[in-house]
Parts: sequence; structure tokens; C-alpha cells
Amino acid sequence: MERVGLAIAQAADLPEIVGRVLALRGVAPPEAGDYLAPRLRDLMPDPSRLAGMDAAAERLARAARGGERVAVFGDYDVDGAASAALLGDWLAPFGIEATLYIPDRLSEGYGPNTPAMDRLGGAHDLVLCVDCGTVSHGPVAAAAAAGADVLVIDHHLAGETLPEAATAVVNPNRHDCAAGLGQLCAAGVVFLLLVAANRILRAEGRAVPDLMEALDLVAVATVADMAPLTGLNRAFVRQGLSVLAGRRRPGLAALADVAGLRAPPTSSDLGFAIGPRINAGGRVGEASLGVRLLTARDAETATGIAARLDALNAERRQIEAGVLAVAMAEAEARLDRGRAPSLAWAAGQGWHAGVVGIVASRLKERFGCPAVVIGLDGEEGKGSGRSVPGVDLGSAVAALAREGVLLAGGGHAMAAGLSVSAAAVEPAMAALEARLAAAASSAGLGGTGAAAGPEALAVDGALAPGGATTDLVCLLERAGPFGQANPAPRLGFAAVRAEGVRVSDRGHASFRLRGAGSAGARLDAIAFGAGESGLAELLLARAATGAPLHLAGRLVLDDWGGRRRAKLRLDDAADPA
Repeated sequence: MERVGLAIAQAADLPEIVGRVLALRGVAPPEAGDYLAPRLRDLMPDPSRLAGMDAAAERLARAARGGERVAVFGDYDVDGAASAALLGDWLAPFGIEATLYIPDRLSEGYGPNTPAMDRLGGAHDLVLCVDCGTVSHGPVAAAAAAGADVLVIDHHLAGETLPEAATAVVNPNRHDCAAGLGQLCAAGVVFLLLVAANRILRAEGRAVPDLMEALDLVAVATVADMAPLTGLNRAFVRQGLSVLAGRRRPGLAALADVAGLRAPPTSSDLGFAIGPRINAGGRVGEASLGVRLLTARDAETATGIAARLDALNAERRQIEAGVLAVAMAEAEARLDRGRAPSLAWAAGQGWHAGVVGIVASRLKERFGCPAVVIGLDGEEGKGSGRSVPGVDLGSAVAALAREGVLLAGGGHAMAAGLSVSAAAVEPAMAALEARLAAAASSAGLGGTGAAAGPEALAVDGALAPGGATTDLVCLLERAGPFGQANPAPRLGFAAVRAEGVRVSDRGHASFRLRGAGSAGARLDAIAFGAGESGLAELLLARAATGAPLHLAGRLVLDDWGGRRRAKLRLDDAADPA
């Protein structure tokens, strides 16, 4: 790997550490230039590769030609809202004001339901189900029986059969689709549908919308839905971030403002600042707020909705904190200390359905394995799960639903939803754990987390504090955007000293690290959550004695105070051996 990294550095005139980072991502020396500057047009597939795409694109083009009545039924998360907004924006230039319908999480549940689809089908010529619908046979049939054609544009795992009443089902994860695009979120699939529809209409000499401006929505959805940031997805997000920097969409500009983002958003901002706020309406408030924000046409409307979502996000955090404390203790008590866990899970009466997915993410991070959290409401529970790379949680949940162990369930590799009888929670989770353990074993994955002992922290390379320049950070960022399946490079700093450690009332530790010698170069650093992790105590102790530490973290650009400089976000520290 070192030789490949050096070859990349020499061929592309890059620092050796950047060459090593690219080599670790499987980039060959001749590919380095294209990898650092990916062009969407080079990575875009022919949409017709997707099963059902040609029929769906023709039906959508017909609706645009005829100014038909169109409804879009979307999921209540970021991917569903962004997918619905994509279609609403695309239809508007054709004089069509689409009905954008987002179900209420608590009263309607996930996916198309028969009453809503019956109403939409009776009032529209075409109904599109986005980010849902692949297994909704009855609701799709209800809309069709009411007089509408139905298109399903989804990415969740399919069942053994598809809804027969649908005019077309476009889903890269249906069993008969060999497009090789299963990594796309629903918004990515919708984007390809719009490319295909534009192609049809352009061939007829019609003016069509500019889809490049819609990539901000695709980028937000791709990151928020934890899709891998490789290949086409990486290009989508790269271009989408450029669109976002222009602040042309009032809703996303307003949301960036209430989130306190002073610089153009990064992929991390999409995942931790923008996405959670869009999601907040569907979790603890009004489900339609997210799509209303994304389709807002003026700054005043967008600002009002953004403020409401920000407040709901704060409320969501409070609810989440209460559930998390109990769920974490329950999952911890259940662990078998003799072996690494294959599943962490918790269930509780009255837990809000809107936060169980987020709590599952926290359990996954804490224990290093797939996690499921279930909110019980009387005799039935609704749960949400999150997985780790290499373990397909959605397939395991769907299999148990088919076997009758779960009342319902499905999703995709990294996330899943399920319904289960309250009386069957224990055996259902035992069956899921056994299935996940077998899957991890066959994939050659060992367990991680508390029961397995401390997890090794992988680093991409080593650097001295003086080498952490703004130019280097900019070069490293060209290997991004970073996120799922493409983590930001983690660099090690050996035998450095911590100086001026300050711990905020929120538990974050700010300090400077200094290289060897009294005149060693210094680098600003911050350790988020250091008070909880124990890092703050370690840094304070070493700063008091001047003893060296090995540090590992990720370099970022800090524009605070109007002066751009490199800064280290610390992941971990260790005493030199």
C-alpha cells in the first residue's frame, strides 16, 4: 500500500500522505486525477438499465405533456421529503402543482396506507410513491382501483412479488433488477427517473427543467439516508454541495442559518445539522414540514418553517435523551461479557416512535454492532434498527417478517424498521441476533464493542503538527465528500504534548498539541464529548505534567475569527508504549 501511495503522489504531484489516503481507498495511480475531480457525466448510468424505468419515464412524461393531476406519496424522512420535492419542482414548469403527501408517523405509520391512497387515486390521474411502496400491494391496488396510475420509485428491499396494480416499479433492489445501483437512496433513483423523462421530452423538442440545480436535494438525501459515498453517490454529493454553496434553495439556506452554519455546508453538516432538522417534523411534529421547507419559494416562508423545525429538533433531542438513558442501560445489562455482541437491543413502553431510530444509532455506535430499539404501545411494538458495514440488517429483518417472527419489517442494509407483538419481543430479538451472527460470521466479520474489549483505531497515516497546513487539508478534502463507506482520513500524531486544555460546560475539550522540542510546531485541536469519554481527564493530566501522548483524529478547516487554519478533531489518545 505504501508503494501504491508513493506512486500516486509522484504521478499526481501530491504530498505522500494524500497518495496514501487514496491508495487506502482502492485508487490506482492512473485513476487519481479522475478520483480527485469526479465528473457526474462520467459516472452517470443509462437510467434504462433499471428495471421498469422506461415504462415509468414514459408515464411521467405523458403526465407532463398533458398537464395531468399528479400526487406524490413520500416517506416522512429526509429521503422521502427530498424525493417528493424533486418531483414537485420538476412538474412545476409544466404547469402542474403536484399534491405532496407525507403520512403521519404515529397515526398512519410507514409507507402507503389504503385510506390515503384511495383518496389520492380518486382525485389524481397519476400517483407516485417515493421511498416507499415496493411491498404495499393493497394500498397501490386501492389507488389504481380509484382511477389513478401508480408509479413506485423506491430503494428498499423488495418482497418476492411486486405490486401488480402498479404501472411500473423502479427499484434497484428488486430481485429482477441487474443494474448494480442498489447503493442509491430513493432521491437518487428519482433523479435518474427525471433524467429519463427529460430525455423523452427533449427528443420531442420540448423544453425541460435543469436537473443540475436539483442535486442539492439528492446530496442531502444521500447523506441523511446513510448511502455509501462512493462512485455515483460521491459524485452526486460532490456536485450537490456546490449547488448548496450557492444558497439558491430558500429552505436549505434558511435551515443552514438556524443551524448556525457560517460556511458552505459539508457532507458532515448534511448528516448532523441539516438532515436531523428536516427529519424533526416527521419524528415529533408535523410530517409535512420537511417537504414544505424544501419546496418553499420565498425566504420569509422558508425562515418560518426552518425556525419551527429547529424548535422541533430541540424537542426531539429532549425526548431522545430520556429514552437513550434507559435503552443504553437495558442493552448494557443484556450483554454477554464472554463474547462480542451481534445485536444490541432495547424495548420500552411508551417510547416515542420518532426517536427509536436515533437511539438505535447511538447503541450501534456504543457497542459496535447492529442495534434495534422498540417502542411498545400496548400489545404491539414499532422498532427501528441501524447496522454496521458488512451486515445487512434489512435483509435479516425482512426474512423474519416473511417467517412470521415479526409482524412486518424491511429496509436496506444499514437501516430497517419492524413491527412486533409485545409478547414476542424477546424471541424475535433472539432470532434476529442469531441471524445477524451467522451473517457476520459468513462475511468474516468479528464482533466489536464493549464485550470484545477496546477496538483498534485505524489510521491512514502519520503526520507532524507542522505538516498540518491548510493546503494539506484542502488536498485531503478532494478525496471526499466523506461519510458512509468513505470516512474522512484519520491521521496519527506521535509523542506530542497537549497544552492549554480547556473543558467547556458541554464537555468539549479545546487545546493545542505541540511537536517535539520547546520550539515544536503547534496545532489547534478539539475533542468533542471528551468529558464523557474520559479524554478530558487524560488531556488535563498530561498537560499538567508535560508528558507526551499519541493522538489520532481528522483534520478540518477552521474559519473562526475570519482566519482560516487547520485544526484537529481528536478521536482518541493513548500513552506512548
